[in-house]
Amino acid sequence: MTLTVTDLFAGSGGSSTGLADVPGLELVLAMNHWQLAIDTHASNHPRADHKCADISQYDPRLAPRTDILWASPSCTHHSQASGKKRNHGAAAGDRQPDLFGEILPDEAAERSRATMWDVLRFTELHRYRAVIVENVVDVMQWVMFPAWRQAWGLLGYEIRFVFMNSMHAQAGGVPAPQSRDRWYAVAWPKGNRAPDLEKWTRPRAWCVTCDEWVYAVKSWKRPDREPWGRYRAQYVWRCPRVKCRNSVIEPGWLPAASAIDWTLPGERIGDRVKPLAEKTMARICAGLSKFYGSADGLLVPAGGSWNETAYPLTEAMRTRTTRESEGLLIPVEGRDGKVAGHVREPLRTQTARNETGLLVPYYGNGNAATTSEPDRTMTTHDRYAFVVPLRNNNTPKSVRDPLDTFAAAGNHHALATTAVPNIEDCMFRMLTPDEIKRGMAFPDDYTLLGNKREKVRLCGNAVTPPAARDLGAAVAESLGHVVGEPAAVAA
Repeated sequence: MTLTVTDLFAGSGGSSTGLADVPGLELVLAMNHWQLAIDTHASNHPRADHKCADISQYDPRLAPRTDILWASPSCTHHSQASGKKRNHGAAAGDRQPDLFGEILPDEAAERSRATMWDVLRFTELHRYRAVIVENVVDVMQWVMFPAWRQAWGLLGYEIRFVFMNSMHAQAGGVPAPQSRDRWYAVAWPKGNRAPDLEKWTRPRAWCVTCDEWVYAVKSWKRPDREPWGRYRAQYVWRCPRVKCRNSVIEPGWLPAASAIDWTLPGERIGDRVKPLAEKTMARICAGLSKFYGSADGLLVPAGGSWNETAYPLTEAMRTRTTRESEGLLIPVEGRDGKVAGHVREPLRTQTARNETGLLVPYYGNGNAATTSEPDRTMTTHDRYAFVVPLRNNNTPKSVRDPLDTFAAAGNHHALATTAVPNIEDCMFRMLTPDEIKRGMAFPDDYTLLGNKREKVRLCGNAVTPPAARDLGAAVAESLGHVVGEPAAVAA
């Protein structure tokens, strides 16, 4: 039996992409107000029906009844940026070009996206067996949120809220290389089986004190208040073991480096015709100071002791061990049950084929390749790199860390690379739409239509597919489908 899905999607449709990875889920209808978003979605999900409409004005009786509803309502009035000036409503001739020198069409604005109330309108009519709603964390600060939550009870639904960072959506497979905090609501009819959200949202982490892998437990810094907030700011992950006194632990993540195409050249800052903005230069200087220690480079260990950090070249090299404690062995044969496992665990039974082998280059783009592929070109010198945020006064981040949240309003990330810590010699470029797509964890073959600016907006507005995948698995399991065990459990 197949579970049918309606997706009131945002951006380029990461919710549909993630749900498609769950066995037994079939996307029937996808809706969005922006024709380019519909065209992009249809290019990647051709079997579903598509409807371009102002969803806030759409009659839900015209939509088919499905088992599950996914909705990503507008976050304009809920996000921290809602109070900042916007020019979406300005005439085309008055709007300013973006970082790519391009202007978005007026229909790209969020004002025609589904609202939080539209989710209830569709549910009241179709009585879905499960509903998943995605929005920014600050939606719970919305003045009408208590009424919105109460309405679910009046409709006969139970509802539970999930706060998830996309870099921790690891239960069903690989997460996104992006630190992106979002709020999710999962609703189901009263009396029905509740989704096991704990099972599908707890990441695996290494507890140094217990010397073992554990399933991390979310710990709120203010347990006297209703759970709300972002990773590290309002909650942390802890070990469930008593022997370590529930010590704080850090789940693994994919680094920004995994999304970056290292073959693309940058422009030397000292050679730029148009100087970079003063704030951007200040952030690059901060990055040089933070990651290179004045005039010194950084040595970035690729293995050894757990969670070992980079350190200046002026320090003695630490003892190397023969184990790669932070590694994952990822089988690529593609059969059911084949999931990532730690390199310290026993290797699965091997066949005569070489498809299980992986070669992970230290240089280049850092992407693992099977041993059947040619080895990539090796260079003879180290290259240091860090990501430069261009908005919100964020600090530079190492490419070993996840990317910051991608926003739809602009390309807020740039890459700085250098062999020596001299700002004039740094190579600087904006991240490309393809890199942002990988940072959102879309497949490499996922088609994005439009110009550069439109592609950025399609990505930034979207849901990261791994988050939709894991929440979709929890819902499908509660509705009687066999979806297997979370990857961390199976490993």
